[in-house]
Amino acid sequence: MGVGGPESASGGRLSVEVRDHAGTPVVAPAGELDHDTADQLREVLERTEESSAGPHLVVDCSGLEFCDSTGLNVLLGARLRAEARGGAVHLVAMRPAVARVFDVTGAAAVFGVHATLDEALGSVSPS
Repeated sequence: MGVGGPESASGGRLSVEVRDHAGTPVVAPAGELDHDTADQLREVLERTEESSAGPHLVVDCSGLEFCDSTGLNVLLGARLRAEARGGAVHLVAMRPAVARVFDVTGAAAVFGVHATLDEALGSVSPS
């Protein structure tokens, strides 16, 4: 996360914005998260984790149109790192096509899944 405000990264089919909400980073990928774009999200997540004081991370999925198993693995990796810091990863506003990947694999059960950003932010308190 940039000190002066939101960070943004774009790589064609995926763009990623990072915002801070009262000490909780919100990462917002938009577009297609797959084998070709997963490293872009992984790099943003890792930078965000390193610069964040709190253990929690919110991923706003409202702009995510597609997610394959590679993208799911990136988010699972972020979850493991958050748990190692005593936190969690919260997913917000998943579209049906994206939610299906999480439901079919059972991964939805290991994330905090929320309908709205306010709901997710209300469930975390920055350390």
